[in-house]
This record gives sequence, structure tokens and C-alpha cells, in this order.
Amino acid sequence: MQSVRNQVKRPKFIFVTGGVMSGLGKGVITSSTAKLLQLSGLKVSCVKIDPYVNCDAGTMNPIAHGEVFVTNDGGECDMDLGNYERFLDIALSKDHNLTTGRVYLDVIRAEREGKYLGQCVQIIPHVTNAIKNHLLKIAKVDNLDIVVVECGGTVGDIESLPFLEALRQLELEIGHSNTLFIHVTLAPILDVVGEQKTKPTQHSVQELRRIGIQPDILAVRCRTKLTSEARRKISLFASIEEGSVISCHDAPSIYKVPELLESQGMLNVITEKLTLENGTLKWLNWKTIAKSFYTNEGTLKIAIVGKYVSLPDSYVSVYHALSHAAASIGRKVEIDWIESEQLENPTNSSRLHQLRNYDGILAPGGFGKRGSGGIMNAANFARKENIPYLGICFGFQLAIVAVLRNLCLIENASSTELDPDTKDPVIEFLPEQKSTTELGGTMRLGSHEINIMPKTMALRIYRNNRIFRRHRHRYEFNQKYKDVLLSKGVALSAFSDNGKRLEIFEIPNHKFYFASQYHSEFSSRPGKPEKSFVGFVRAASIKS
Repeated sequence: MQSVRNQVKRPKFIFVTGGVMSGLGKGVITSSTAKLLQLSGLKVSCVKIDPYVNCDAGTMNPIAHGEVFVTNDGGECDMDLGNYERFLDIALSKDHNLTTGRVYLDVIRAEREGKYLGQCVQIIPHVTNAIKNHLLKIAKVDNLDIVVVECGGTVGDIESLPFLEALRQLELEIGHSNTLFIHVTLAPILDVVGEQKTKPTQHSVQELRRIGIQPDILAVRCRTKLTSEARRKISLFASIEEGSVISCHDAPSIYKVPELLESQGMLNVITEKLTLENGTLKWLNWKTIAKSFYTNEGTLKIAIVGKYVSLPDSYVSVYHALSHAAASIGRKVEIDWIESEQLENPTNSSRLHQLRNYDGILAPGGFGKRGSGGIMNAANFARKENIPYLGICFGFQLAIVAVLRNLCLIENASSTELDPDTKDPVIEFLPEQKSTTELGGTMRLGSHEINIMPKTMALRIYRNNRIFRRHRHRYEFNQKYKDVLLSKGVALSAFSDNGKRLEIFEIPNHKFYFASQYHSEFSSRPGKPEKSFVGFVRAASIKS
């Protein structure tokens, strides 16, 4: 049989919209849909549209919006790009995240350059044209068969209207057989009644139809499988065939969702609507990978000590990287999110001593003074108690400060981020950052080459003396303190920029004490866990 890809007229678009409320899992449904198409032999990628006016996610508080995901080319993007990369096992660029701010910036720049030839610049057609051109450009540059576009927000939001209008126009311009709309809604179960309610879905579809979009598929989020009666009712009131009403009920793992969608014939609906040739769905090892997340031989208790733990989505890639690593050794992770401020009070040591109850301690990225003392206390406690410790970015920097204060006895050791006037600036501002006046997009971002030293744990972990990992930081280790660390047996095991920047430090005679300046979590994939996380969970699985 000739491959599906050779039969398709490129490009085609699938648009995923959301109704009723946020947080329904549009990102997982987008990723799962793209995965099914990829497993069918098509070249697929995803784009996330975010209606907020920020140019990117870089300056947003993680507690308000969730994790800032960093791409290889230095884009500070919505966390859903992490989902896309993990499901599709591809590296996306910053162009795959489009915001209102970025669109308006491009339109205003073009207007200032006189590219509109004296026209009155308006939402329609200029802003909508910019949106459409961006999506078409991605399809062309990446040579894609299908682009799956997730439109953030909820239908009815003012911010989303220009994007939805652009998608409506694109359907008219490239043809109905080249576009497909998936609308994600909710069928809640009220405890009082005990039945699935379809009215929220009905109203959401009506709102979408008011702006000229008729969904082709309804992905209905529900706690338990959608009943035949609810499916029939939704089909009738939304003018959608029953076979196109897909139950998106709770699954044991998000990586099981592609199977859940396919079992209801979703791929057949897409194939028919987009006039694709019927190809063979090759699951390869995806089902085995998905199963590894809900079949395990035991649980590891991990404490994540951070500044933004009130919203676990602030560290969503860390969570997934831990899950990938644990699944690879037949385990499951049980995470306790510990607010670092709770560990700052030196007179209340009981909270700190509770860390003995965990198999491992992880300190993720962050910024600013608040809670930094708690992270340092946790890092020092892990060192003294021989508890596996993994530090990432901020957790790397503060672990160095903790080691220099407590092992090397440099009492004033600090970061200039925490204390600009410190006498011992062991972590200091990147030199190239000193002339920076803007905060957005100005950190050391994206993928950089890292050279690993011989005879180190890092080399045993990665089995390669050169790796590439993603970064997001303004501060770095001050190498004036290099000899002090070495004199206490600390190994400085990886550098970048020709030895200019320290990337990894480790404590050799410890069960596992490993910290990296780079964000290792962004490189982890299901079935291909990031190796420092594997080293961490392996150490955590060994009982003393």
C-alpha cells in the first residue's frame, strides 16, 4: 500500500477549540489527535494559540499560568508545547506558540514600516490575515501534512474572537475538506442527580455556531464513559453524528488517551472529513509505553521543594520527567509538593526532618529571594542525610550556595540575586545580562552544548562527553570559588561555552547528589526518559 503521506494534498488543518470552562485537557486531546495521525504515517505538528496580550509566557508568574516551557531555539512558551513534544517526540520552535501580543506586534511593526500602503489597519482583515499567514507559514516551512492547532481560552472569551474568526476564514479559503474542527466540552455529573448533564455542551456548541463555526467532532470530557443516552442527546442538539461525539473519560495515564480516542473511531472520522487515504495505524511501542505508567512494582516518594508548588502545573515538565524515569524502572512516583518557605525557619527543624520520609528530594527552577532559604536548607539536609538530591537551575545554584556555606564554611556565600551586596557572590549575574533593560526574552535561553568531564557520575549517567540541553537563567556560578569546592571533594563535572560556565556539580561519595544549571526536564520523553532523572529515581529506589 502506498503511504498515507504520499496521498494527501498538503497542508490540512485540525482546529481544537474549548468550551464551558478552562482546564478540560485541550492540550492532551490535541496531542493525542496529532499522535494518532503521526502513527498513521503522516508528518504532523502542533501549534498553540494563546489569546493573552503578552508576547510570550516568559514574564508571567507560573502560579498564574503554569510552567514556562523552553524550546531549543529559546522560545518561552505555553506549557502545552511540552505536551506536544512529549507525545510526538519532536522538537518544536517558538513559532509554534502564537499569542495576541505577538500578532499585534507584527501588525504594528508592518504598519510602521508602511507595508499596508496607507490602509486603515483593522482586526479584519489585517490581524486575521497575520494569524492565517503564520499558520500557513508553519505548515510550509516544516513541510507538514497536517497542522493541529489548539486555540486557548474558552469560546465566548473576547480575547479569542480574532483567532476564531481567522480559523473560520481559513476554512473558507482552503476548503472544507482541508479543515476540521474539534470542540472540547464538558459533561458533568451532579451528585444530587447522578446523571451526565449535556446542557453545558449544547450551549457551548451554540456559542461556537454563532460565530460561524460548526464543529465536526465533539470531544466530551467526563469522569466516566459517556452514556449512550448522553451521546444521542448531544448528537441531536449539536447537529453532529453520534459517531463524531467522542467520550473523553478519565484514563489511567494521559498517554493512554490516543488509544481511547481510536477505540471510538475518531481516526476514521478525521480520515473521512479530510479525505485522507486509509493508512495502517502502526502503534509500534506506544501501547507498551503507555501501559508502563499504570502498571508498576512499587512507589517512590519524592519531595519537590519549590516556590510555586501551590499550582503543580508550574512544574509540569518536572512531574512528567519523574514519571518517565520511574516508569522506565517499573516504578510509580508519589509526589509531595512542599512550599520552600515552610523550611526557612531554623527554629522549627521538625519540618526539615520530615524530609527523611522521602526517597528523594528535588529542587526545581525558580527566581527571587522568597523561599530561597528553604531550598538551601533542603539541599543541605539531603547532603548530610545522604538522601538522593536532584537540583535544577535555581535548585542547582542554591545547592552550591548551601555547600559553600555549610561544607566549605564560607558564611557569607550567596547569590547576587538574593543579596546584591554579598561579600561572597558565588552565584552572580551573567556578564552579558548587565546591559539588559528588558525582561522579556532576554535570559540565556534555549539549547546549548555541554561538555562532560571524564571519570564523573555525569559521564556514567549520560554515557557521552557531549550533550545538548535547554536553559533559562540570568545567573551563573562564579568560578572564583571553583578551587574551594574542589578542595572539599565536590566534582565540577560539566561545562559549556569552552569552560566558561559550570553546568553540573555532584558529590561523589553521596548516594546521589547531582545538580544542573540546565533544565533537564524539557528533554524527557515517554519511553526516552532524561538520564539524570533516571539516575535520580534509581538511587531513590535503593533502600538504605
